[in-house]
Amino acid sequence: MSPRTEKQFQVIREEKKTLIMDVALEHFAKEGYFNTTISHIAKHAGISKGLMYNYFESKEALLSAILKRSIIEIYKYFDINKDGYLTEEEFEFFVRRVFQILKEKKTFWRLLVQILMQKEVREEFLKSFYSSISSPDFVANNPEEQFLNGIFKTMTDYFSRKEKRNVSNYDPYLELNMFFLTIKGFAVTYIYIDIVDEEFYDKTINRIIELYK
Repeated sequence: MSPRTEKQFQVIREEKKTLIMDVALEHFAKEGYFNTTISHIAKHAGISKGLMYNYFESKEALLSAILKRSIIEIYKYFDINKDGYLTEEEFEFFVRRVFQILKEKKTFWRLLVQILMQKEVREEFLKSFYSSISSPDFVANNPEEQFLNGIFKTMTDYFSRKEKRNVSNYDPYLELNMFFLTIKGFAVTYIYIDIVDEEFYDKTINRIIELYK
């Protein structure tokens, strides 16, 4: 048997990281973030505690990786040609793709929401997210934060352009926040409903697009 290539080792490493994150996600959600230890995760992932630290330096780093993975999975469909300018067609594609992901991976997103409902975890996540947006130096040295910062700027620009359509009493900042609140509200409701009226589901998505496109 020939020795593994560097590419094969990288694939194996990514598969192991994914396994660890999936196990951690389930136990953080069901047993609580602070009640779940690295030893507990390692045991259920079938690896040693020492090996765990080769993948994640701490439990905090593991949680951060899970949260960032979920954000990147959603936003890779945002501004699909990555030119920093969001068209109406790209906006609609993004909204439809977000809800398709929720539909395909309901269990994953349900567990993630359960983690974020834990007060300390939510506060840590929000602190990290908003500090990345407001700190240019931090963003410049972290590719993932550059990615999130770019999304925020592109979405802000999209809603600001709508102001030029002579819509009375239009507030782009308020509209942007209303869009995010609408998306989050419907998403959380959807992932916790086991039986969904697909026609109502489709009509709701169409209405969200109609309101904010």
